[in-house]
Amino acid sequence: MNDQPKIAAAHPAPVPFHEPGELVIRNVNWAGMRALYRKEVRRFLKVQLQTIWAPAVTTLMFLVIFTIALGGANRQVLGVPFADFIAPGLMMMGMMNNAFANSSFSLLAGKMQGTLIDYLMPPLSVGELLLALVGAAVTRAVAVGLALWGAMALWPGVHVTPTHLWAVIWFGLMGASLTAFIGVMTSIWAEKFDHAAAITNFVIGPMTLLSGTFYSIDRLSPLFRAISHANPFFYAISGFRYGFVAAADGNVLVGSVVLLALNAGLALLCYVLLRKGWKLKA
Repeated sequence: MNDQPKIAAAHPAPVPFHEPGELVIRNVNWAGMRALYRKEVRRFLKVQLQTIWAPAVTTLMFLVIFTIALGGANRQVLGVPFADFIAPGLMMMGMMNNAFANSSFSLLAGKMQGTLIDYLMPPLSVGELLLALVGAAVTRAVAVGLALWGAMALWPGVHVTPTHLWAVIWFGLMGASLTAFIGVMTSIWAEKFDHAAAITNFVIGPMTLLSGTFYSIDRLSPLFRAISHANPFFYAISGFRYGFVAAADGNVLVGSVVLLALNAGLALLCYVLLRKGWKLKA
């Protein structure tokens, strides 16, 4: 009888409740991450006329204007018709712009509307929060890309049948992820919508337009050719174009490595900023 308390003390009963703030979910919170991802996707799908179809129509107008004004009957770039040359670049440009627009809105809207706590309080790790935000942004980019691809496939004189499907998928995801991570960083840093608009107008816009979307960088002077090679958006657009026309301005393998390294670096930086709560927590 005297040994029973000692045995009970050596093997305490499991506590059915946990202290506040104690980590209970020791693995990936798939349910929570999926819920946040679905929330972000539903947010842009509710206004899909503005978030998917309007950007697709606007980008399609670039194709119409440039092929009519600059295309010509026999003009070729990199050995392919001019319309076939700019179509993949326009698709990639639209995807990257919309990935940035989606990821740069979430946390910033929470700051402005006072609902930031909805992102910080759920039982989600920093990595799960980041993955859900970037995943939703890439999903919007893919939706815009598919809408553009369907419209361009029906447009007379334009051929957008993939030649190297792996390049289309790889560079499409890498390019969209690149601007999605930049958007998350912008959303963390910005304090009002004007800040995000400034990044769009003075960083994202110029980098996409000056990345070889409408021209081949081989025709540029050595100085501007070197500047183009320093632009990471160039590698995404050039590699994505390679997937359709089997021709590229630069080395596809080098572009793959550069984009992978940049995405890894930006992901790490976003993770550190979210973990520290910079400009997010008091």
